[in-house]
Amino acid sequence: MKLWQKDKASLREVDLFTVGNDREMDLYLASADVLGSLAHIRMLESIGLLTHQEWADLSAELKQIHQGIIGGTFRLEEGSEDIHSQIEEMLTRTLGDTGKKIHSGRSRNDQVLVDIRIFLRLRLQELAESARDFFNLLISLSEKHRQDLYPGYSHLQIAMPSSFGLWFGAYAESLVDDLILLEAAYRVVNKNPLGSAAGYGSSFPLNRSLTTELLGFDQLNYNVVYAQMGRGKTERVVAQGLSNLAATLSRLAMDLCFYMNQDLGFVSFPDELTTGSSIMPHKKNPDVLELIRAHCNRIQSLPAEISLLTANLPSGYHRDFQLLKEHLFPAFDTLKQCFSMASLMLSEMRIRKGILDEDKYRNLFSVEEVNRLVLEGIPFRDAYRAVGKQIGEGSFKPTREIHHTLEGSIGNLCNDQITRMMEEVWLDFHFDKPREAVQRLLS
Repeated sequence: MKLWQKDKASLREVDLFTVGNDREMDLYLASADVLGSLAHIRMLESIGLLTHQEWADLSAELKQIHQGIIGGTFRLEEGSEDIHSQIEEMLTRTLGDTGKKIHSGRSRNDQVLVDIRIFLRLRLQELAESARDFFNLLISLSEKHRQDLYPGYSHLQIAMPSSFGLWFGAYAESLVDDLILLEAAYRVVNKNPLGSAAGYGSSFPLNRSLTTELLGFDQLNYNVVYAQMGRGKTERVVAQGLSNLAATLSRLAMDLCFYMNQDLGFVSFPDELTTGSSIMPHKKNPDVLELIRAHCNRIQSLPAEISLLTANLPSGYHRDFQLLKEHLFPAFDTLKQCFSMASLMLSEMRIRKGILDEDKYRNLFSVEEVNRLVLEGIPFRDAYRAVGKQIGEGSFKPTREIHHTLEGSIGNLCNDQITRMMEEVWLDFHFDKPREAVQRLLS
């Protein structure tokens, strides 16, 4: 029986349509649902809605259920509408009437709200850790390849000398800004909506500050109506954080697809990391990079998708929100896998040496020559015209010497400063507080 069912059941067609993929998506929330319930019953005991023994019995059973979830043995049974129903049914089956008391002062609305916040909080942490690991790889590769020059492009035309050290460092710094936005999403997520019930609070004297502390949230969603309005908005903010990381990875993957093209041949990968053609025996396809690009481009569409799903909804709960889970939840695993595969590809990438020694890249040094003439006292515009004339006549013969010392250039990568920025962003997350709170709840 459903938690909301009274004397009449819905038509089977209505059940199938309204449940949709919710049972599958709810398995993502199983652990979070137990944690929210552990905090809720502790609070109910503190205000006298549960006896100490009832709290102890419920707590022990919930921890047992959590072990099954972590161990992979937990299942949603046939007839259980969602994760909340399943856990309450399991408690009632074991503890009788005591199991029925767990829902006092709570609605499925605030129950799923707090489940989603706990789930998103953990997954944002895991994703931030993946991004930080990838950042460290990029910085190490930047240092290793700081002397390996290759052409920089503008409008896909050769422009000025660049280096792989500069290229790796650019994506490292991009991740710093991406994590700033991810940390902002984490701050939005890390607020407690529990106790808002169906969006209008409860006449029980619920202690919302206690559940906030027990679950390790930074603070409350104070206004109960806004706590409910946070559904959809929270997912959209998180999706934007994922989208920025995905954009960085997608662009990096596209660069590498371009650089390994045989016409350029700047980089190459072992055969084991590429695929072949069924008809052309010479082919080495960058399928991993192309799929990273495709997955990440799809993730970039998530904010717009969520915005459209929730557009123009009035305040209060709406079943439209159910669909947000199946679009957002799997994106975390996809993006983490993209980071993992990108790390594998970069770790095995081979960079060709002496690329700029080829004659076809001599015009890359035109700006260097213009600047050299300016340093000799020739006005910039005159120097520009003189070098342009030599290029047009085919007589340009640069020295191919590079003197870049400004911050963030080939000769001064500033990787120490980029690393400092990443460390400062990382400290802003404060992951220890929720982790320690969860450990206490489960102890």
